Amino acid sequence: MPRETGRKVIAQNKRARHDYHVEDTFEAGLVLQGTEVKSLREGRASLVDGYASIDGNEAWLLNVHIPEYSQGTWTNHTARRKRKLLLHRKEIDKLAAATKEGGLTIVPLTLYFKDGRAKVEIAVARGKKDWDKRQALAEQQAKREMARALRHRNR
Repeated sequence: MPRETGRKVIAQNKRARHDYHVEDTFEAGLVLQGTEVKSLREGRASLVDGYASIDGNEAWLLNVHIPEYSQGTWTNHTARRKRKLLLHRKEIDKLAAATKEGGLTIVPLTLYFKDGRAKVEIAVARGKKDWDKRQALAEQQAKREMARALRHRNR
């Protein structure tokens, strides 16, 4: 059987880009159990409440929901367990320094398979205020209207 190649997106956290200003992104591997991988291959996961934290010299992904594998037995995993992130020491140090600064957090943006291995894209992000969110929505709507006007003008 040929090896998997390419990138297959499992879950995206669109809410994170709405609620946070993304400052820096990192790609991290995940330490998973067998039934978690099978559940991810079915395309089932949710990053909505997820976040990452640095504990000692290790990075952990918390509150990410990977539902139990439907055909799993007593070896099934817990849906919201703490999962270790695989990062280089320098990346962990950067994340630790960034989170010590006030107002910054680590949020997962995308969960995907890259060449057959589960990866998560995490971001160092700063929370948006309500007026920032309204301003971003107004800008998106203006861009959409401009594109629509150009499309109708060219007909």
